Amino acid sequence: MTNMEALQAELPIARVKGEPLAELPVDLYIPPDALEVFLETFEGPLDLLLYLIRRHNLDVLDIPMAELTRQYLSYVEAARSSRLELAAEYLLMAAMLIEIKSRMLLPRPSRAEEGNEPEDPRAELVRRLLEYEQMKLAAQRLDKVPQAGRDFHVVSVTLESASRRMPEVNPDDLTAAWLSILSRAKANKHHRISREELSVREHMTRILKALHPGQFLEFANLFRAEAGVAELVVTFLAILELAKETLIDVTQAEPLAPIYVRLHEEGMTVDEYADEQPTDDQQS
Repeated sequence: MTNMEALQAELPIARVKGEPLAELPVDLYIPPDALEVFLETFEGPLDLLLYLIRRHNLDVLDIPMAELTRQYLSYVEAARSSRLELAAEYLLMAAMLIEIKSRMLLPRPSRAEEGNEPEDPRAELVRRLLEYEQMKLAAQRLDKVPQAGRDFHVVSVTLESASRRMPEVNPDDLTAAWLSILSRAKANKHHRISREELSVREHMTRILKALHPGQFLEFANLFRAEAGVAELVVTFLAILELAKETLIDVTQAEPLAPIYVRLHEEGMTVDEYADEQPTDDQQS
């Protein structure tokens, strides 16, 4: 009896409810498809060989070829007797094991005859088994990594840009802000009579220069503190005209809150606006 047979004789063939089972029950029924299901769990002949080696605690670097070949051929013969269609690679591995076993039975030439140590017939098989085991362990580690669709699901949510949804200004609040500007102008009123030539277009340009892209400016800051009523009216008309032409946005966070003005996102720049204005010769 070989060492493998002795070890296999000592180990129980199965455990039922924690108790070792040394012999198969007489009335045990094994379904005809059990072997087919067993073989389908392996990914190829190397997987089956690795299972047999690990199952019997064999050293992969010193494989007992006779016993391993016998174990492997028993599975192959059982599969063929059950009329299972074995893949060609299983039969090719069986032929390879028989060849290695036969070469190991032949007498090896001495080192003095060849000049170096003869090559072990099992070397190629050992190399393939070690490479396959490394790839199998790497695949198991990758399988433990969470995967989309198996361990979690990817959810995409589309949110509307907050800058596109500007709060609207209450007309009453805009009127109150305008009256506050007028009251401030009356408090700073000077008793000086002069003729002023005020241009709404010039004030529109001045307002555009005062605003910077992406920044808000309080509505009251667009009016000069020392300006008279006439200039305040023209400035207010310039703000309304710019809002009408969608060059600026007038916004308010909530009712009775301060009013702010900013450049429209898709509005033209100050230079583009100045280029579109008619010259003095065109106006005349």
